[in-house]
Order: sequence, then C-alpha cells, then structure tokens
Amino acid sequence: MGTYNKIIVKINFRIMTYLKEIENGLTPRITSPFDILARNFFDLESPFHPLHSIKLKHPVDVYEDDDGLHIEVACTGLTKKEVNINIEGDILRVSYTKPNETYEDRKYHYSGIAKRSFNFGYKVNNKFRLSEADAKMENGLLTIFIPYSPHVVTKPKTITIK
Repeated sequence: MGTYNKIIVKINFRIMTYLKEIENGLTPRITSPFDILARNFFDLESPFHPLHSIKLKHPVDVYEDDDGLHIEVACTGLTKKEVNINIEGDILRVSYTKPNETYEDRKYHYSGIAKRSFNFGYKVNNKFRLSEADAKMENGLLTIFIPYSPHVVTKPKTITIK
C-alpha cells in the first residue's frame, strides 16, 4: 500500500472515530455544514439524516417498517395548528415557535414543564416518497408517515432461474 493510501486510510479512520464519539455524546454537537456533509457521506445507508444534531433536545422516535418511514414527535400541550411541517427538497422540517408569554401574576412553587420551541429537519432518502407524507396529531403525539417509493422492493424476494 502506497504512502498516499495509508494517509487516506488514517484520515478516514479518524473521521469515523470522531463521528462515533459524536454519536455517543463524547464530543460537542456538530453544527457546521461541512460536519453534516462529512457525516452524510460516511453514512449513506441510513434512510434519514438529522440535519442539526445527532442527539435532539426534543423527544422524537424514527422507525421504518414494511409500509414506510414513521416519525413520532412529542407535542404535549400543543395543537396541530401550532406545529409546522414543511418539505424543502429532500428535507422534512418540523417546527414550533413558543409564543413570548409572561405570567407575572403566577408564583411558581415548581416549574418542570419544558415549554420550548423546536426546529429540526431530516434528510429523507429517495427510497421514500416524501411528496406523499401524511401527518396526524393525537393525544399530544405528532405522527408523520412517509410511504416507500413504488420502485423500491421492500420485501425479500426469491427469483427463479429459467
């Protein structure tokens, strides 16, 4: 192996080690566009990519089943009119902006309910049909469903040789 190839292997190893440390919370969150590009370049098999951070501050579940991709977002105390869902190219963005309300007449003994704004996005793989995304809000849980694209084979298949 030539010197150039050894250097490239070392650089790739360092980048992958750094990305694993980020996932495990051992280093600061990545925020620059270069960091996002590097993470997406080395993780091409993932069906989605969080854009702003690996560890979201807001409770979100993302999973895939035989029907497509599901994203569940905790929206306790919010109405469906307060939450925005936008599609920007291959990016699905979910946001809520907390109104600037002050309660000067209240004297809190304890305040444990986090009422903060959120804004996060996912780069969705083209094996999903983002244009047909569907969302519903029920009991404080926002559920977004994105079906598979028709050209994607989702179930294993055996092909008989003729």
